[in-house]
Amino acid sequence: MQQYLESSEFINCNAAEIITMARQLKGNLNSDIDISRACFEYVRDVIKHSWDYQTDIVTCKASDVLKYNTGFCYAKSHLLAALLRANKIPAGLCYQRISLSGEGTPYCLHGLNAVYLQDFGWYQMDARGNKNGVEAKFTPPNVQLAFTTKGRFETDIQGIWPQPLPIIVKTLLKYNTCKEVYANLPDIEIYS
Repeated sequence: MQQYLESSEFINCNAAEIITMARQLKGNLNSDIDISRACFEYVRDVIKHSWDYQTDIVTCKASDVLKYNTGFCYAKSHLLAALLRANKIPAGLCYQRISLSGEGTPYCLHGLNAVYLQDFGWYQMDARGNKNGVEAKFTPPNVQLAFTTKGRFETDIQGIWPQPLPIIVKTLLKYNTCKEVYANLPDIEIYS
């Protein structure tokens, strides 16, 4: 579990501003479920999804997502993991491969999280941000992600990563605008 509690370059849960926000969100809450819900709802509802809001600040590091109040799904998942880890709750990163149009090519990776809850074990949650047609919730033990995978080439990628995939970091560091990131969203091949 230790790797899901550690601070790193992009999930920098030891940064002062992350610790301050994590404590604020925790407040007087005691259970890992209540703290996780508070962190999830903050990232889902307060941090703007870069593409939805057309914000031209591309973030990757959790503290930058917090500072600029924006990020693509990947960056938002970095912040959520950092806030949970700062509250001593194990958290990792998960990925789906989804169709951008919902009906075939092009495909891209979608970033979300898993948190370790004492009563349920690993639980997936998606703080991407709700909008028309997208409604993610935190309702353990039931999982309600932003997207469901369907078709041959969409999939829930198995695994919980303690750190972001290199292809995610490379994309977020390479491009300067949300349109550039969107035109070059990371993807991996799926063989049926």
